[in-house]
Amino acid sequence: MPLKTKALEMMSQRIAMPAPTDTETFQVFNPFTGASVGELCSADPSEINEKVAMARRAAEEFRFSTPYQRRSLIEKIVALVARDREILAATVCAEVGKTITEALREIIRAGNTLRLSGDATTFLDGEVLHCGVVAQGVDRQAVVTYVPTGVVAAITPFNYPVNLLCHKLGPALAAGNAVIVKPSPKAPLAAQHLVDLCQEAGAPKGLVQIVHGGAECALSLVRAPIDLLSFTGGPAGGLALKQASGLVRCLMELGGNDPLFVLPDADLDAAAKTAVLQRFEIAGQSCAAVKKLYIHESVRKSFLDRLMPLVEATSLGDPAEPATHMGPVIDEAAAQEVMDRLEEATHRGARILAGGTRTGTMVAPTVIDRLDPNTRLLKTETFGPVLALRGFTDLNAAMAEINASDYGLQAGIYSNSHDQIRKLARGLRVGGVMVNEGPDFRAEHVPFGGVKGSGLGREGVRIAIREMSETKVVID
Repeated sequence: MPLKTKALEMMSQRIAMPAPTDTETFQVFNPFTGASVGELCSADPSEINEKVAMARRAAEEFRFSTPYQRRSLIEKIVALVARDREILAATVCAEVGKTITEALREIIRAGNTLRLSGDATTFLDGEVLHCGVVAQGVDRQAVVTYVPTGVVAAITPFNYPVNLLCHKLGPALAAGNAVIVKPSPKAPLAAQHLVDLCQEAGAPKGLVQIVHGGAECALSLVRAPIDLLSFTGGPAGGLALKQASGLVRCLMELGGNDPLFVLPDADLDAAAKTAVLQRFEIAGQSCAAVKKLYIHESVRKSFLDRLMPLVEATSLGDPAEPATHMGPVIDEAAAQEVMDRLEEATHRGARILAGGTRTGTMVAPTVIDRLDPNTRLLKTETFGPVLALRGFTDLNAAMAEINASDYGLQAGIYSNSHDQIRKLARGLRVGGVMVNEGPDFRAEHVPFGGVKGSGLGREGVRIAIREMSETKVVID
């Protein structure tokens, strides 16, 4: 049986979860076909409080687990993720609209994220500081260690429903915490499967749980007695959750409006390929995707000669077909938002070079040029397959334009000039700068996050374990 057919059949069997009739339910829809692919129950505040209480009891015991025990649990989860790779990928394809190729890639990355989390349990090292370092200092030693925070609320978006969850789940378990997952109601099925695998792996009762629902569910969760909130989503949602959570520590990745700079000495072929791959992946719905393409005017024509054939070759269609390059956006509202932004931009004089059309949730790969800098396409994050071109001759002015943005997640540079790379790397107010690479590049163990409106704290396995731990000092 072909992979597509077999995986979809397994997925349909897996998510056939009839919901209780006395509980509010919601449907999960396939963005491409519009068909329902699952039904889940929305959690109410009383259920959420019960789960948080159960998580706290589990956390009180798990905090005394050894690194070996934590690593063993995570390794069992990794093995189960590998076993169910096809089911998880088919689920992501169906509920998000990712191509099956993109979905499989995400599941492989998720397994790597968990594996690295297991490895990192042995690197949560402290230090010993002597107190007698000044004239009046005493002959005592301070032992600095990292202890579990407690109950972590992990609220995840629709675009990477498995790997972004693993970036919260893996480090939280490695640090000795309990986790309550609240996935996006647009794509909750793969997350539910992953939590089920944690139970199958032998996670203690209450250690890894899941609640489903929309904004009210998220607010109820952060108002409950949790110890840390890890959230990936938009700035408005992040601010609302931060305000509702009070003094709870928050780790937040809130999106970006990320640039890719193409300088005169750049490898134009490589830059064009990166721009297409990192903008049209998952239909442009990635936080660090190439949103704005800053092209030096001296190479504009040469670059466009390379870029446009790649855009035209990007096939749009059924995400379950292996040959498809790009599927739909998450729903019709998202598609309409993209079209509204394009209409505003063209009304202000922008020129569409490719695409600019939609059918339902299918938005054609689009390139738009000559934008007014005050249009939403340039000033705010556009979650859709639109590549916005911005010509420049003055690098300082282009850099100032980026730094004036409310966002600061990542940036990419294509150049072989050390001076220009150094200038941009030092001057851009972003969380990460990728050299001869696009802004959407990340490695699972490396710190990832932004400044300004792009977030608080960092993800990335090694640093996230520290972020999800408390520093404890014992002086004797």
